[in-house]
Amino acid sequence: MNTVIIKYNAGNTQSVLYALERIGVSAVVTDEPEQIRGADKVIFPGVGEASTAMQYLRERGLDRLIPSLRQPVLGVCLGMQLLCRHSEENDTHCLGIFDLGVRRFPASSGKVPQIGWNMIYDLSSPLFEGIAERSYVYGVHSYYVEKSPFSIATTDYGLSYSAAISRDNFYAVQFHPEKSADVGQRILENFILKIN
Repeated sequence: MNTVIIKYNAGNTQSVLYALERIGVSAVVTDEPEQIRGADKVIFPGVGEASTAMQYLRERGLDRLIPSLRQPVLGVCLGMQLLCRHSEENDTHCLGIFDLGVRRFPASSGKVPQIGWNMIYDLSSPLFEGIAERSYVYGVHSYYVEKSPFSIATTDYGLSYSAAISRDNFYAVQFHPEKSADVGQRILENFILKIN
């Protein structure tokens, strides 16, 4: 299984690499288009700020490459947000794979960023096979993706929003599976083993 983690200026590639190693998967971290295109599975992680991340992707042509991928792709945290159409974070035009907006949590939601464990429910994808409704996952984010027909998991922080989305070969989670203990490990295993 040839698994690639997309390298760009948005953190947490190392923790995803370690999480994959814990389940017996070795992966390559790269921003080389041919390596990404040739992978069996692609993980698009991210911690950071939307506009500078998109600038890095555009400079390397990855803004055109990523939407063209046909193998399973898993976006994580900022990676999920960048798969959407637009982010309110610095008015950023993103990759547009999902025709969805990314919004900043209102002050009424609570402390921003949201940091910590949160419950996910309405699970409806092979990505969550073997995961119980209302399981807990770990997240750190100030922005959220609105609920839509693409939602495959929901969570709440002052309002309901998409904990995960899916369209065709693209899957994405707002939380960090690499930091979500056994639940996160199972999600990564499902992506590698169950998603074709």
